[in-house]
Amino acid sequence: ISKMNKDAQMRATINQKLIETGERERLKELLRAKLIECGWKDQLKAHCKDVIKEKGLEHVTVDDLVAEITPKGR
Repeated sequence: ISKMNKDAQMRATINQKLIETGERERLKELLRAKLIECGWKDQLKAHCKDVIKEKGLEHVTVDDLVAEITPKGR
C-alpha cells in the first residue's frame, strides 16, 4: 500500500510541476497535432459516422456513441 501511495504522490507532484511550467499544455498540443497528423482523428470520425449509419441517427445517443467508439479510440 505504501508503494501505491508513493507512486500516486509522485504522479501528483509531476503533474503539478507540468501544470506550473506550462509543459502539460504544450504536451497536450503536441499529442493533439500528432494524432491529427497520423489520421487518428479522421479514422475515429469515420467510425462514428459508421456507427450512426448502422444504428440510425434517431436511435443513437451520445452515451451509446462514446461507449461504441472508446475501445477503438484507445
